[in-house]
Amino acid sequence: MAQQMRLQKFLSESGVASRRKAEELIEAGKVKVNGHPAKVGDKVDPVKDTVTVFGKKVIRASSTRYILLHKPRGYVTTLSDEMGRKCITDLIKDVNERVYPIGRLDRDSEGLLLLTNDGDFANLMMHPSHHIPKHYRVTVRPSISQEQIEKMESGLMIDGRMTAPCKVRILEKEDNRVVLEVILYEGRNRQIRKMCELLELDVARLKRTAMGSVRLGMLPQGKWRDLTPDEIERLTNLATKETKKDID
Repeated sequence: MAQQMRLQKFLSESGVASRRKAEELIEAGKVKVNGHPAKVGDKVDPVKDTVTVFGKKVIRASSTRYILLHKPRGYVTTLSDEMGRKCITDLIKDVNERVYPIGRLDRDSEGLLLLTNDGDFANLMMHPSHHIPKHYRVTVRPSISQEQIEKMESGLMIDGRMTAPCKVRILEKEDNRVVLEVILYEGRNRQIRKMCELLELDVARLKRTAMGSVRLGMLPQGKWRDLTPDEIERLTNLATKETKKDID
């Protein structure tokens, strides 16, 4: 009997995109199964069925990869860009597997970015209920008051809903320049920049330095390395622990 699986799961496990992004590709008509346009919820047999995305046949990943990339400023967190901007794929051309980013960093931000072809791991890392802490080093101008810090920590109204509580502390303070450590427990789009904008702070530099206990360390800009088995296990355990805490 054929072993069928949902199309978006197949695309995710093949390193094409996360399940959510895969659903978007299907809805946009970019995915075909045996030459026919696919629908979200369709099932496929990975052995017998031919799946194409943008006309290219999808080859299921033979091995899983977990990559930590030090993303420089000026690169977009996409696999390709219609506007011709520099993409993170330019930095991982020597990775044989087709990996995709877990979350994103905007073009002007830098630092730690995880990539994988393991769909289940990606979903575990990105799910909003898992509250995996993400550490950022943020340089703001001109200065910051205790009142502004407390507002950031307690939450601000962005796009119609409050941000989750976060942690903020001052690392360096000079005339017209303050370096902060900001720890977020959610992953909303451009959240730190939007929070600073509401508080009339100019973000001069934004760098993600850690995710859970996995740190960027001394990895040079534009370079990548594989996550260690211990790092993968610790991230997985952290996400699973936070999920159980929510249920309890």
